[in-house]
Amino acid sequence: MNAALLSPAALWPRTLEVTRHALETGALQPIATEARTVPVAGTAFQVRVLGRVALKERKRPAPSHAEPFNPFANPEPDLVLGDVAPAHVCLLNKFNVVEHHLLLVTRAFESQDALLTHADFEALSTCLEGLDGLAFYNAGETAGASQRHKHLQLVPPLGPDRLRAPVEALFPVLPGPGRVVAAESLPFSHLLAGLGPWGAPGQGARMLAAYRLLRDALGLAERAPYNLLVTRDWMLLVPRARAEHLGVNVNALGFAGSLLVRTPEQFDAVAALGPLELLRQVAGVAP
Repeated sequence: MNAALLSPAALWPRTLEVTRHALETGALQPIATEARTVPVAGTAFQVRVLGRVALKERKRPAPSHAEPFNPFANPEPDLVLGDVAPAHVCLLNKFNVVEHHLLLVTRAFESQDALLTHADFEALSTCLEGLDGLAFYNAGETAGASQRHKHLQLVPPLGPDRLRAPVEALFPVLPGPGRVVAAESLPFSHLLAGLGPWGAPGQGARMLAAYRLLRDALGLAERAPYNLLVTRDWMLLVPRARAEHLGVNVNALGFAGSLLVRTPEQFDAVAALGPLELLRQVAGVAP
C-alpha cells in the first residue's frame, strides 16, 4: 500500500477530504438509519434502526472452497486516508452507520482474534492524537467482528454532552495507571482501566500495559472473544459469551451505549428489555 504516511495533525483534514471524494465516487456507501434513544440510569443509550437492507450483508459470489473475500487485502483507493506507523493503514468504513467511521487495518494479514500488540497501540495512539474520539475492537465473530483481517476502529465522540460514549456517564472515578475497577451500574462482566494524562511519551506502551492488565484480571484465554473500548483517558474490556440476543447482533459499540437494530419491532423489544439487560445477555453476569 503506497499511501502517504499520516500524521496526527493530518488525520482529521484527510478524513474530511477523503469522505467528500468517496461520496462523490460512490466508494463510500453510508447505511441510512433512524436514530432513537432509550433512557439508561443517568444517561441515554442510542439505538439506530436500519432504514434499508444493509449492503454489507450481501454475499459476494464465490466458487466452492474459495477463501472468504477480504476487503482489507487491497482496500479501495478512494477509501484510504494513508499509512499509519508502524504497520497499519487507515481507511474509511465503506458501509458506515456513524459518520467519519475510520478503520485501522494491519498491512500484513493478522487474525481478528489475535492478541493486540505494541504496534497496534502505537498506531492507535497516533490516530487518537488526531481524533479525540472512541476507538474499539471486536475480537472475533462472537464479539461482533464481520471481517477476519485484524482492524481497530475509531469514531468521533458519540455524546451526549461531549462524552466519547454514552456509557461514560455510568463510570466511577477512573483508577490510576496500573489499577482496574468495575462500574457497579454495569450488570455484566467487565473491567475499566485509567490511562493517565494524555500526551506523555510512551502512550502506546501504556495502552498495551493496560490491555494486558485487563485481560489478566479477567482471566481471558488467548483466543477468547471480547470487546475493547479505548479513549485517551480510559480502556474498557468486556468478555463475550454470545454474539446476539433477541436477534440483535452486538459489537463493541453496543457496550459504548450505541446499538443497531434491523426493525422497529427489534427496537421495541430492546426498549422493553432494557439495553443493559441486552448487554448482560451477550456478555454474561458480572461476578
